[in-house]
Amino acid sequence: MAKSANLYARIEPEVKEQAETILNALGIPASNAITMFYKQIILHRGLPFDVKLPDPPMNISRMTPEQLNTELEKGYADIQAERTRPASEVFADIRKEHGV
Repeated sequence: MAKSANLYARIEPEVKEQAETILNALGIPASNAITMFYKQIILHRGLPFDVKLPDPPMNISRMTPEQLNTELEKGYADIQAERTRPASEVFADIRKEHGV
């Protein structure tokens, strides 16, 4: 079927650039990606992903004593298994990632 419909959408330039960089790496033109998205909407009879608010971050003030103990035990197990990194290293990665 010939493509004859046009779609005009306003989008944040940074979002467009980041998405198109990924699409280019995949060898998929943006117009094909949009067509794929629309076809998935048709197949799912709605958006092809959940649209919902993310779970709020863990908040110690809203935890029960049992939940707090569980989280502390997970942290202790990570320390014992050496699945931790120094805070200075983590913050350096964050600064590098955000160009700070």
